[in-house]
Amino acid sequence: MSTRVAVVTGSNKGIGLATVRALCKEFEGDVYLTARNCGIYQGDALSPLLFSIRLNPLSEIIDKTDYGYRLRTGAVVSHLLYINDIKLYAKSERDIDSLIHTTRIYSNGRVVNVSSMNCVSGLKKCSPDLQQRFRNENITEEELVELMQRFVDEAKKGEHKERGWTDGAYTVSKIGLTVLSVIHARRLTKERPNDGILLNACCPGWVRTDMAGPTAPKSPDEGAVTPVYLALLPSGAKEPHGKYLSDKEVQPW
Repeated sequence: MSTRVAVVTGSNKGIGLATVRALCKEFEGDVYLTARNCGIYQGDALSPLLFSIRLNPLSEIIDKTDYGYRLRTGAVVSHLLYINDIKLYAKSERDIDSLIHTTRIYSNGRVVNVSSMNCVSGLKKCSPDLQQRFRNENITEEELVELMQRFVDEAKKGEHKERGWTDGAYTVSKIGLTVLSVIHARRLTKERPNDGILLNACCPGWVRTDMAGPTAPKSPDEGAVTPVYLALLPSGAKEPHGKYLSDKEVQPW
C-alpha cells in the first residue's frame, strides 16, 4: 500500500465511480473503490470496467462504522483523501461521533462530504427557529443529534411539516450532513490545529444518476469535479475548511 491513499465510499456507481476514475488519473497514491456489498455494477465487479480504461483502483467492502478497519489501515497511511457520500440519520452521540473517526486518525488529509443543493433550498423552507439553530456557528454535535432525532420522531407521526420542517427525509439528512461537516471542521481546528486536515461539504449539482434521473444537466464526471477539487487541495492549503461548496466555489450557508 502507498503511504498516500484515497478512499471513496459509495463508489460503486454514479458520482462516486466518476470520482474514482478522476482520482485514478490525478492522485499520486492508491485509490480505494469501496462499497457495502458486491454484485453487478458493485464492488469487485467494477474493476474490469476501470482496468479497461487503464485505471487500477483497489476495491474494498467496508462498513464505515468499523473503527477497527480504519485503525488497521491507518497504521500505514500518512495522507488520506476521504470522499464520503452519507445520508445522516443519527440516533445517538455514538452514531454521529463515529463519522469523525477517520479524521481523528489521519494527518494532512482531505475529507469531503457529499451533500446536495437540496440542503440550502430545504433549509430555507424550515421555520425561522430551525434555520437559526442549524446556522448557529456554535451548534454542538449533541444539539445536531437532538434535531435529527426530533425530525425522525415527528416525521413518523406525520407532524414534521407543521413542526416547521421541510418535507423530505433526504433533504433533512443533507442539511444534517452539511452542519456536521461544519462542526467537525471546527473541532479539528480546535483539537488538531497542526495536523493540516481540511474538511468540507460540497454539492455536486444535478447529476444524471439513478436517483436524479436521465434528464439532469450534469454527467457523473461533471458532478465529480467539486469533490475531486476538494480532495486534491494542495499540501499547505489552509482553506476552504468547514465550508459548503458548489462548482468549486464557497457558497453561503
